[in-house]
Amino acid sequence: MWPSAYEDRLQEWYALRLRCRDLDLDTCMATINNWWWQAPLINYYLHWDDRRGWPGPWDLLADNVFCDLARAVGMLYTVMIIDRDDITGVELAQTEDDNLVLVNQGIYVLNWAPGQLLNIASLPKPPRKFIASDELHHLLGYKNDTDTSTKARW
Repeated sequence: MWPSAYEDRLQEWYALRLRCRDLDLDTCMATINNWWWQAPLINYYLHWDDRRGWPGPWDLLADNVFCDLARAVGMLYTVMIIDRDDITGVELAQTEDDNLVLVNQGIYVLNWAPGQLLNIASLPKPPRKFIASDELHHLLGYKNDTDTSTKARW
């Protein structure tokens, strides 16, 4: 069940990130996907063209408003923040119908369905837009878009 209070969401998200550091990568990706699928969904909150103004992860949790894209962004933030050596790339992808998180060049595709991970080869329609995680570092508190050495907010 999705926590109703901000403090509880923040605490559970922190526990998720800690838990995912020690899991094998398959289980880690499934755990992140399943946790974010609990978020209450509305039709519209974020838009692809407004990505420079998207909320950071803490604000996203505080707002507690999730469309399909916002849920994918939450998954992306989570994968970016856990900072595992076996995660070599993360990007957001938009297909005709879905907003997906591609991890390790699409070996893992999150936000497809609860309890289900795909790989990019099994998508019914290819992605048409991509946002690399580097474009969103500013929302995580990096000093600039290319500085990945210092995580200023955690």
